[in-house]
Amino acid sequence: MLPTTPSDDSAKRAPRKMKILFLCTGNSCRSQMAEGWARHSKSASIEAFSAGTHPHGIDPRAVRVMKEAGVDISGQRSKSVQSLLDVPFDVVVTVCDSAREACPVFPGGAKIVHQGFEDPPTLARTAASEEKALSHYRRVRDQIRAFVESLPQSLGEPSATRRRANP
Repeated sequence: MLPTTPSDDSAKRAPRKMKILFLCTGNSCRSQMAEGWARHSKSASIEAFSAGTHPHGIDPRAVRVMKEAGVDISGQRSKSVQSLLDVPFDVVVTVCDSAREACPVFPGGAKIVHQGFEDPPTLARTAASEEKALSHYRRVRDQIRAFVESLPQSLGEPSATRRRANP
């Protein structure tokens, strides 16, 4: 028996997934976790991406705490926001203040939302042990999860949004 393909009518009725970019400075921790959570729990409604303004590889502690929560982000890669400027994003979520300030203009007028999270590597820098360092990652991981689980409904809050479009 040959595999069936959806008819043109059913393909037209399928809702389009919202394209969301999670943007951070290094694309090593917070934005990677957000992408992982979105792919894990929102894949039916969101096409998730992450990038950094100055990417520098994925943080192994972020991979570890996400794996503890049942989400494998070890296959994700750190990438520059410049490599994604041609993607027609619906929403760009900046997850750190630096990315908020350096957020580029996206073609098509993507909605820009800032939802800042503390930086686990910075918090862990003075931790007395590896376990205490990981506790910072876990706390931020759980905060990011709660935010991602509120998507896309929470994107309608006007106080946190602005649009940037090409002139």
